Amino acid sequence: MPPEEDVEPVTAVEAAERLGRAPSTIRCWALRYQARQLKKVGKRVYYDFADLGLIHRELQHGHPVPATPEERYADRLRCPLKSPQNSAALAAA
Repeated sequence: MPPEEDVEPVTAVEAAERLGRAPSTIRCWALRYQARQLKKVGKRVYYDFADLGLIHRELQHGHPVPATPEERYADRLRCPLKSPQNSAALAAA
């Protein structure tokens, strides 16, 4: 899991705006890929943005999405080309 200071809580609506997807898509990913839920306040669920970003990246690149947040984080650490910063740099090139 990422260090606690790297965790950024976001709602499905906030994540959707940042990733360019619909909030319903984010909620679908959260259920399908067991995105890391940080807390729930009333009806509002807060997810780890880094985990949603990793799911988004895997889907964009056509890779299978690892089953758990732990596996996704370990995969990111294993392959530096899959880090969000390097993915953005490759896309811009």
